[in-house]
Amino acid sequence: MDIHEYQAKEILNGFGVEVPPGALAYSPEQAAYRARELGGEKWIVKAQVHASGHGKAGGVKLCSSENEIHEAADSMFGRKLVTHQTGPEGKGIYRVYVEGAVPIDREIYLGFVLDRSSQRVMIVASSEGGMEIEEISAERPESIVRAIVEPAVGLQDFQAREIAFKLGIEAAMVQQMVRTLKGCYRAFTELDATMVEINPLVVTGDNRIVALDAKMTFDDNAMFRHPQISELRDKSQEDPRESRAADRGLSYVGLDGNIGCIVNGAGLAMATMDTIKLAGGEPANFLDIGGGATPERVAKAFNLVTSDQNVQAILVNIFAGINRCDWVAEGVVQALRANPVDVPVVVRLSGTNVEEGQKIIAQSGLPLIRATTLMEAAERAVGAWKNDLSQNTRVRAVQ
Repeated sequence: MDIHEYQAKEILNGFGVEVPPGALAYSPEQAAYRARELGGEKWIVKAQVHASGHGKAGGVKLCSSENEIHEAADSMFGRKLVTHQTGPEGKGIYRVYVEGAVPIDREIYLGFVLDRSSQRVMIVASSEGGMEIEEISAERPESIVRAIVEPAVGLQDFQAREIAFKLGIEAAMVQQMVRTLKGCYRAFTELDATMVEINPLVVTGDNRIVALDAKMTFDDNAMFRHPQISELRDKSQEDPRESRAADRGLSYVGLDGNIGCIVNGAGLAMATMDTIKLAGGEPANFLDIGGGATPERVAKAFNLVTSDQNVQAILVNIFAGINRCDWVAEGVVQALRANPVDVPVVVRLSGTNVEEGQKIIAQSGLPLIRATTLMEAAERAVGAWKNDLSQNTRVRAVQ
């Protein structure tokens, strides 16, 4: 789960990380009023969307008057911010953050991530801040500092000091850097984050270390322990298909293809998508209905997949271990009887109670295409989609 910059800054500030004074606004008029409240001579207006690269896309503007703030905010509200992370569809701007400008002496990159090879939290830092970490890695790899934190003892002062010295922090400000590093680490571990990034972390002209930007991502599966973090979720920044799936307890990732997938188990779902590609098709989604695939759960998954207008064929691939094929079959039949679809549906069942499940499918009277192997199911789904597509093309030609 991602959160906005202003939310991440509020959290990190609570752990001892210094951030500039700022306030949220939902209109150009409110943005100008926020600047008056903050005081000062220069302000930054930042679009709040779940993506990096705001500045290059026009989502960050320096202003020196209330009129400029009003114009900057007015140019942002209601438009889509398109960055390399959002794709061409972009993400809507519905709120902006007004922040007091800070005199910048130098910029630093700072990130905390989970390193799966060491199974530890890794700190990644660079003296070349202000750029994406991918650009830093490509252009200035020698500037990158890495450190692994031992979970039994946490981030120690000597480790934090060593990172500070490698980044060229002056001796008088090392303790500030130690406090910033330890605050980020505590926020990461105590709130079950999967990523904390400050880019840039700046050294100011008056010798302060301040987080000018902040991003945090959290483990969805741990949010039941942190209701205060769950409340920060902004569904307007999410794929609506993924939001609906999450609300129904389903694991779903929307893709750009046209063959919908309903599968139990993440590994089998990945294999199903690969097989569809191998058969010449493009998967429209990753959807794992999980181990407890009751008829009601399968019906919810069916309704979710068919709500995607790009889906032109559906492949149901179930390997029943703790599941039961007859449950899945009942769910498929229930879903299609309640909400008939006008696209081909291929069903492949294997495992527990497979005979009963196949019998339910066969006796349903529905135009379902059956398959026994994954490759056969993928080929039939792709073939049915192409056949349906060619028939629709011929109909349009006749009309």
